[in-house]
Amino acid sequence: MSALVASPALGVEELDAVRALQHALYRSAKADPGRRFHALHDKVLRRDVMWRAWVQVRRNNGAAGIDQVTLEAVEQYGVSRLLDELVADMKGGKWRPVPARRVFIPKPGSTERRPLSIPTVRDRIVQAALKIVLEPIFEADFLPCSFGFRPKRAAHDALQVLLDESFAGKLWVVETDIANCFEAIPHDRLMQAVQERVCDQAVLKLLRAILRTGVMQDGQVRRVVTGTPQGGVISPLLCNVYLHRFDRAWRPAYGRLARYADDLVVMCRTQGQAQAALARLTALLTDLGLEPKAAKTRIVHLQVGGDGFDFLGFHHRWVSTRAVHNTRRLTFLARWPSRKAAQHARDRIRDLTARSRLAVPVEKVVRDVNVFVRGWAGYFRYGNSAESFDKISAYADERMCLFIGKRHQRGRRYGQAMLIHSGNRLGLINLNGAVVAPRPNRAWRAPVEHRR
Repeated sequence: MSALVASPALGVEELDAVRALQHALYRSAKADPGRRFHALHDKVLRRDVMWRAWVQVRRNNGAAGIDQVTLEAVEQYGVSRLLDELVADMKGGKWRPVPARRVFIPKPGSTERRPLSIPTVRDRIVQAALKIVLEPIFEADFLPCSFGFRPKRAAHDALQVLLDESFAGKLWVVETDIANCFEAIPHDRLMQAVQERVCDQAVLKLLRAILRTGVMQDGQVRRVVTGTPQGGVISPLLCNVYLHRFDRAWRPAYGRLARYADDLVVMCRTQGQAQAALARLTALLTDLGLEPKAAKTRIVHLQVGGDGFDFLGFHHRWVSTRAVHNTRRLTFLARWPSRKAAQHARDRIRDLTARSRLAVPVEKVVRDVNVFVRGWAGYFRYGNSAESFDKISAYADERMCLFIGKRHQRGRRYGQAMLIHSGNRLGLINLNGAVVAPRPNRAWRAPVEHRR
């Protein structure tokens, strides 16, 4: 199950109790796939569960909702006091979620903007408590082809499937993205999927209230009959619950499926199998009231010199090694940061070294750039990313030279001299040697017990 984070107000005993609850729910659901749980509301209201929910919300450090109450304001008000009020309201049936605040954030490397819904802190705590209780039940049912927003699973686990299957000869790829997935899921059919496992009416009432709350946009509340707002704590779990129906209906005869939330890839052996897989995929999504995004749906044949495809931030392409001393060339599926991912990195570095930040100390700017680059490289290091890393490192150097030159009202060469003669490049991160080349049929990272 997902890792627990210690808090001054949440001791080891409470953490162990929450773990024990989740493990018990998971084991019960796993032992009896047909069981429907009818006594969950009291578990949502448990004090240790509510504290755990607060810890998760606080750790995510999100913005305020439409009530403008921040996390810091909650701490000043008193977390225990707020949780007591929440539990009392929920026991008395008085708790009502308020509309989420709708904002639009840019998609990395694109001019498109993604809608994001920001619930109030109170509502986020309730959603987190529901997720703590419901997740282990549905996690017992989820299939290995699903990787997104699941405990102990990561994007690189899905990427490893592509590597393994291509090595086994599946060189026809069907790629697609579900159009407006979070916004398009029908509420009534989503609740039917939830009720396959949950029959506690109080919990179902809470979920319906969350789904029907709507969003505040341009001063008006919009309530719709579809969608689980992207940005809600429980939304990723509900998305997986609904798309589990897709996973169940998929058959291996159509190819190996890898799904990360609303991004899907199917690895096939032949063109005919790929065409059948695409038709089957489209039909299944239609049955669920969803549809593939036309601009991102296609069939790709992996071959040297042929097209590649993007999945989970990486660009994947079939390449061959160079022949040395009459040795046989090897072909394999390589991956490196996609154009969008690389552009996002450049955009972020440019923002951190912009003219508007000239008053910020150089040391602070370097720290900010390092924090971003470390995080970005930490994800993309598991790939054939050396060339991309060199380019991003060179771009960061160039931007810092320009920043230092402008700050001292000098040119770029002055900044370059400062960077070189500082002895340690002013502490600016260097990505040389940070890449780990993935291999087929090998774990992309060492087991926990072997890590230092």
